[in-house]
Amino acid sequence: MRVLHFFKTYLPESMGGIEQVIYQLCQSGVAEGIDSQVLTLSATPEQQELILGDHRVHRAKLDFHLASTGFSYSVFRRFRELAAEVDVVNYHFPWPFMDVVHFASAVSKPTVVTYHSDIVRQKYLLTLYKPLMHKFLGSVDRIVAASPNYLRTSEVLARHKDKTRVIPYGLDKASYPIPSIERIAHWQQRFGQRFFLFVGVMRYYKGLHILLEAVKGTGYPVVIVGAGPLEQALRAQAQAFGLHHVHFVGRLGDEDKVALLKLCSTIVFPSHLRSEAFGISLLEGAMYGKPMISSEIGTGTSYINIHGQTGLVVPPSDPQAFREAMRTLWDNPEQAAQMGQQAERRYEQLFTAERMGHQTAALYRELLAGKRSGR
Repeated sequence: MRVLHFFKTYLPESMGGIEQVIYQLCQSGVAEGIDSQVLTLSATPEQQELILGDHRVHRAKLDFHLASTGFSYSVFRRFRELAAEVDVVNYHFPWPFMDVVHFASAVSKPTVVTYHSDIVRQKYLLTLYKPLMHKFLGSVDRIVAASPNYLRTSEVLARHKDKTRVIPYGLDKASYPIPSIERIAHWQQRFGQRFFLFVGVMRYYKGLHILLEAVKGTGYPVVIVGAGPLEQALRAQAQAFGLHHVHFVGRLGDEDKVALLKLCSTIVFPSHLRSEAFGISLLEGAMYGKPMISSEIGTGTSYINIHGQTGLVVPPSDPQAFREAMRTLWDNPEQAAQMGQQAERRYEQLFTAERMGHQTAALYRELLAGKRSGR
C-alpha cells in the first residue's frame, strides 16, 4: 500500500509536534506494509527529494507566507503527480492552502485528514475560511483525531463526528538515542537529579509565562529546553523576577534531550490554549516514566496526563495552582515516582508508534476495501 502525506512543513527543516507525528506514522507503517511518502514546502529546496528514515520526502518551493499559511505555485503539479501514484492521500490539518490544492487537483483516491488542531488564534481569518474548511472536511473520507477529549470539545469536529475516528499519536522509544555516560554526567553535574523539565518550542500557547509566575518566590529548579519566538521575552521575564533557579538551555540535540528526560523528576507542561492539541513532549515524559503537571484545556494533554494517576492537572492560566502542584510533587517524591511509573504504563498501553501504525493501517485498508466494493 502506498500513502502520500501532505503538510506545509516537515523534518529536517521544521521540528514541531506535527512533523514528529508524520515521521512516526511513516516509520510505523513499514511493519504494516505501507510505503509512505511526504510532500511538503521548503523555502530553499536544493534537494527536491531526500530519504528520511524509511520514507521519501518531496519538497516543493515555498513562494510566500500569508497569515502563517505557506503558498506554492509548483506544488499543484507535484501533488497531482504523486497523488496519482499512491493508494491513499493523508492530509494534515490545519493548512488552508492544502484545501485549495485538494479541490484543484480533483483527488479521486481515498482521503484521510489527520486533524491536529482547531484554528485558535486567527479568529477573523477563520470566519473567512470556515466555508472552505467545512467543504474540505466534508469532502474527505475520514478524519482522525488524536484523543477522545479533543473530539468531544471541538466545535469543528462536532459537525463531522460521523466520519471521525480517534487514533492516539504514538512514539517509538527505540528510535530515540541512548545518551552516553558522558552526556548524562554532564547534565547531572550541572542540574543534579531533582529538577522540573519543560521541552518545547516557545510559542504563545505554551504558557511559559505562567510557569515563570508559578516559580517566582520558590527555589524549585526548572530546566527549559527549546527556542522560539518568545524566547527573549521569557528570558527577560525570568531576569526581572530574579529566577536564578530557572535555566534556559536552548535547542538541544536528541541525545541531550533524552539525557535530561531521564534525569528530571517531573515534566511541567503549562500550555493554556487549545492550540496545544496533544503535547508530544508531554508524551515523551510519560514514555520515560516521569510524572507530569499540565493544565485542563479540553485537549489531548488530559488524555496523556490523568489527574491523580500519572500526574496532576490544574486549571489553565493559574500560576498559583501550578505552583501548588509543583510543591506537591516536590515534597512527595515517592508519590511522584509512582505517578511516573503509571505514566509509563499508560504510554505502553495507548501511545506506542506500533499501536498508532496498526490502527492507521487498518483505517487505510478499510477505505481501500470500500473503494473496491463501491461503498
